[in-house]
Amino acid sequence: MWMLLFLVEAAVALPLVRIDQGWVRGVYDEGISKFTGIPYAVVDPANVFGPAVPNPKFHGIFNANNDSAICPQIEEFNNTYVGDLNCLHMNVYVPSNPLSKKLPVLVFIYGGSFKIGFAGRYIYGPKYLTQHEVILVTFNYRLGPYGFMCLDTPEMPGNQGLKDQLLALRWVQNNIDYFGGDKDAVTVFGNSAGAVSIELHLLSNQEKLFRRAILQSGSHFIPGLLQTSNINAPLVLARELGFPTDSIESALSFLSLIDPKTLIETNSNLGLSHTICIEKEFPGVENIILEPFDYNNEKVKSIDIISGFNNQEMLMSLIYLSAEDYKYLNLFEEAMAVLQIEDDEIARIMRRFYIGDEEMSIALRNELIDFSSDYTYAYPVQRSIDFIIKNSNAKVYQYIFSYSGGRNFVKSRMNVTGGGAVHADEFGYQFEMELFDSNLSEADELIVDRMSMMWTNFAKYGVPIPETSDLLPVEWLPATRDQINYIEIDTVMKNGTALNHKRKAIWDMLYAFMDEHKNF
Repeated sequence: MWMLLFLVEAAVALPLVRIDQGWVRGVYDEGISKFTGIPYAVVDPANVFGPAVPNPKFHGIFNANNDSAICPQIEEFNNTYVGDLNCLHMNVYVPSNPLSKKLPVLVFIYGGSFKIGFAGRYIYGPKYLTQHEVILVTFNYRLGPYGFMCLDTPEMPGNQGLKDQLLALRWVQNNIDYFGGDKDAVTVFGNSAGAVSIELHLLSNQEKLFRRAILQSGSHFIPGLLQTSNINAPLVLARELGFPTDSIESALSFLSLIDPKTLIETNSNLGLSHTICIEKEFPGVENIILEPFDYNNEKVKSIDIISGFNNQEMLMSLIYLSAEDYKYLNLFEEAMAVLQIEDDEIARIMRRFYIGDEEMSIALRNELIDFSSDYTYAYPVQRSIDFIIKNSNAKVYQYIFSYSGGRNFVKSRMNVTGGGAVHADEFGYQFEMELFDSNLSEADELIVDRMSMMWTNFAKYGVPIPETSDLLPVEWLPATRDQINYIEIDTVMKNGTALNHKRKAIWDMLYAFMDEHKNF
């Protein structure tokens, strides 16, 4: 039975909840009970790169009113270090005076290439979602070398950031009832690396921790994403920091004592990349990513999904290039190299499909954006949808987000006004953000209302558009093996079948070729 109490202190009602760890006191703000900065796990000081452990019980009442914790990283926009290892915190946002005793739960996992990101209200404000009678949960997980250094050892098998997520999802299962949530009605959603993470949890052999999933612009099929172990990484870092050694164990012991700021900055300066990896199995060690992926497991079969992407995902990678820069682009050749295709003719075929026999120039920018977007996000997402549909009877709803307005997240931060929706632009219509004016234009408000309604409908009913209305005027049918339905999210909503079918077809043929020539 859930319990949400209110204390009266200084004439302010403060929400109070007893969870497994003890009493938690939040704040009441704008019709929402906000519990921020709840520690769900702690990093092991003896192995800061290894598994975290659940947070111990509280002594007294924990004041959950600070969401400023950030895991160690280089901040994306000002290129400076932020964070510390006391960061594995959870934020829970509960509508006050809910109409239902048990509310559906939306759990958000942020993206950021597994090297940046945080869960605070500055970007992920709850109001747009909680107004629809759902609970919103956000949380931090470790990034970069602390979250994704992969060494193929029992102490550091890799993917510790994903295992932080696993602890967070288990925390939700164990505690969300206390906040008035329904642990059997949990929907996880995320963008980019967050969507990749959710897909990997879906494919893993761990227990079922959510009922539904929403994958925004992310797939484990993204080229170059999965890495193998890199046993040299700690040796290189230790040597750069003045401790040359050939012993991985000694290097890790040394690095564990290094201030995270120094380690993260050194890692960045060296250009070391840490991302998800295929894990080696060890007795008693929990794994997330094992090969081959099990597309036939019970979670894949039983968890309904929304999945999609934005219509110009990679616009930002090309928008700032000069006319002269375009002449020297090698997008097709570079993409085939990442896919380990050595046949130059394949790159020429892909080039002719997208730009014909034209010379590289800025006049082809939109065509090159299409290619780069398809290669990086759109086709991998569609490939995941195909695999899930093939191996499951679960419902899969596909979308493309095309709206360009005043709250497109990335374009607004980069002062770009032209073009369509780029990677992560949809956030501005899902979350209240401090960087935007609270006054919405009529068109922006329409998209906010549509996105929040569809996502929360899915969390409540398993159907994003249960019935058409003025707000949601088109039917959104799930994709099937015979007909890949989708909707386009914009001021004018549309539905259709076979999204970008010609572009998808050539990538289908390319991947079929790759499957037939794995050793070329």
